[in-house]
Amino acid sequence: MNEQERYAWIELALTPHIGSETFLRLLNHFGSAQAVLSANIAEIKPFLIRTQASKYWRSDEAIQAAEAALIWEQSHTNARLLLLADSDYPALLTEGLTPPPLLFVRGNSQYLHQPALAIVGSRHATPQAMRIARDFAKALAHEGITVISGMADGIDTAAHQGALLGIGTTIAVWGTGIDRVYPARNKTLAAQIAAHGCIISEFPLGTRSLARNFPRRNRLIAALSRGTLVIEAATKSGSLITARLASEMGREVMAIPGSIDNPLSKGCHALIKQGARLVENLEDILQECPLLLQKSHLQSYSSQPAQQVPLTGIPPSSINNTEDLSSVSASVSELNPMEQQVLAALGYGVVHPDTLVTALGMAATDVYAHLVVLELGGWITALPGGCYQRIKS
Repeated sequence: MNEQERYAWIELALTPHIGSETFLRLLNHFGSAQAVLSANIAEIKPFLIRTQASKYWRSDEAIQAAEAALIWEQSHTNARLLLLADSDYPALLTEGLTPPPLLFVRGNSQYLHQPALAIVGSRHATPQAMRIARDFAKALAHEGITVISGMADGIDTAAHQGALLGIGTTIAVWGTGIDRVYPARNKTLAAQIAAHGCIISEFPLGTRSLARNFPRRNRLIAALSRGTLVIEAATKSGSLITARLASEMGREVMAIPGSIDNPLSKGCHALIKQGARLVENLEDILQECPLLLQKSHLQSYSSQPAQQVPLTGIPPSSINNTEDLSSVSASVSELNPMEQQVLAALGYGVVHPDTLVTALGMAATDVYAHLVVLELGGWITALPGGCYQRIKS
């Protein structure tokens, strides 16, 4: 593809209200992006799915968006506009959905070809679920499996963090322009992902965090992954949209169960009832998605790929109930008998100390004293309302 055709392709892809389907219909009929842009509006109109598109045909807005995209590509390290026509466009995005004609990529695009698992869940996840997401992502990264998520608050953030802790790679799919970090508090995390994985977006630069964009983001997360693991999700949740899309694309869907008292577990329980694999440890995932262990050897487009520490394989059997690999030697036996009793009574739900006083028959002062010790030891965490929850197995 010459430079003129590439520019025309980018302008056409960034024309407002020209979606992926319309783009491909136009391209198939006219033969090239340059030919499409050379056509008059009367020739174009029969192919437009959205009537608003004609208002923006060859508009200043589309031209400015294309010019801004090219400036962005040229002025940032490891930045790239990846076209559907490029030889290294990820093949998985052409299966089960109409592929975006243009992707903004920051980082190393070779990871878009590596076996990957999506980890998604609630933005308002419990501390226990955050720990589980980090531990699973870390264990997957140790196996050389790329972790994909949407970099939202909660489970998404924990999944990206865990993959980076596991000296592995992670991909963040954004529902905003790639020049807008959302949420803003994840600015440091975004830089880490760009250095040790990649960030992608199909939205023009400057696109804000609009609710209607996130289902589009979710379909890319599902498509790029061999399977989707859901960790905490309410019954009406974007994570369930990702799971449904994954199922429709023929990908595996898995979920981690939780307490029946936790409303954020109900989405996972619904998925399991519908046939999703109940997951307790890494081995469950690898049994459900054996293709995750097939490595890709595609070369990076970048002349200076991010430096990576060699991955160390860890047998699935060594990961029990997603316990953090860095503390796998920790044992409840380190606690005294009374602390063990309080920890056991806590279970893994959200519990108020008054409930423990009644259940254990202990003095309230003793219960609170043991809770302080357990919290300082990293076994439990304090929650709003004076409640506690266990966060370490």
